[in-house]
Amino acid sequence: MAIHVGVIGLGRMGQIHARNIAENVPDATLYAACSYVDEELELAKREFGVKETYKNYEDMIANTNLDAVVIVSPSGLHTEHIRIAMQKGLHVFCEKPIGLDSEDIKKTIEVINSRPNQVFQLGFMRRYDESYQYAKKLVDEGTIGELTLIRCYGIDPSSGLESFVNFAKNSRSGGLFADMSIHDIDLVRWFTGKEIKRVWAIGKNAAYPILDKLGELETGAAMMQLEDKTMAILVAGRNAAHGYHVETELIGTKGMLRVAQQPEKNLVTIFNNEGVVRPTSQNFPERFHDAFIREMKEFISCIKEGRQPEVTAYDGLLGTIVADACQKSVETNSIVVID
Repeated sequence: MAIHVGVIGLGRMGQIHARNIAENVPDATLYAACSYVDEELELAKREFGVKETYKNYEDMIANTNLDAVVIVSPSGLHTEHIRIAMQKGLHVFCEKPIGLDSEDIKKTIEVINSRPNQVFQLGFMRRYDESYQYAKKLVDEGTIGELTLIRCYGIDPSSGLESFVNFAKNSRSGGLFADMSIHDIDLVRWFTGKEIKRVWAIGKNAAYPILDKLGELETGAAMMQLEDKTMAILVAGRNAAHGYHVETELIGTKGMLRVAQQPEKNLVTIFNNEGVVRPTSQNFPERFHDAFIREMKEFISCIKEGRQPEVTAYDGLLGTIVADACQKSVETNSIVVID
């Protein structure tokens, strides 16, 4: 019997999950959708075959035909939406970040933990990418020895920078490190099995200096020390001219490995008057297309099999705490110790 799923939020990320549930997850049915935007609800009915649409979240999750909800609402609403859904007895998938306030996240974790028979999964999709899973297997097997340094790049295409600046003029994002580096922070914890204890972060606004006044960052970097003195260097940005750039390097005592040294789109190489050109991925839906499908299949499998996924709410809490520490380090120009 198919799991009936409702989704709240039908922006770019919400549409990715909605389409995957409707078309790529055989054991799930996209039964309901919630959005404040009429055009998005019409799209959900037209393209994804949604049976019921809502403008009010609580009305949607009151539908007794629903088994689960996928939360892709604004980040500041995630914790509230998680709690309400869990209290209604629904299984919950929530996009990252789990929330923006650590104390609020802790209250939400209490609600999640009080309902062990309901599945909760957080959207750290890189753990479901085959390349990252293969790299994790090699690290766990000791192929490159003891990890000493992890370097991560996470840079959005410059094509979206101007729209972000316009957004920042009217609203405040979660910050560069919460928006961009949260996946890399999770990878650091996942690969090492250790916690991050100290961070020093810096940033620069070069293409759009107006971001200085808006309290936002165009490009940032963070150096981290883990509890066993393993080091991590994170670079986050919104201005990659060539497309979407994600890269992870792991250095150990017996060797090193690198995931996506170049963010190549496919195996095609073009030879023309510009030289030798390898097309690159232009956005995260393209680069992590299969990972998004795999993580949603895992969510549905966990519901049907009565088990919990590897990714937990606690992982979300630690990611937010570290991202907050990076932001604090930028603002105070100092090393921040994480207790």
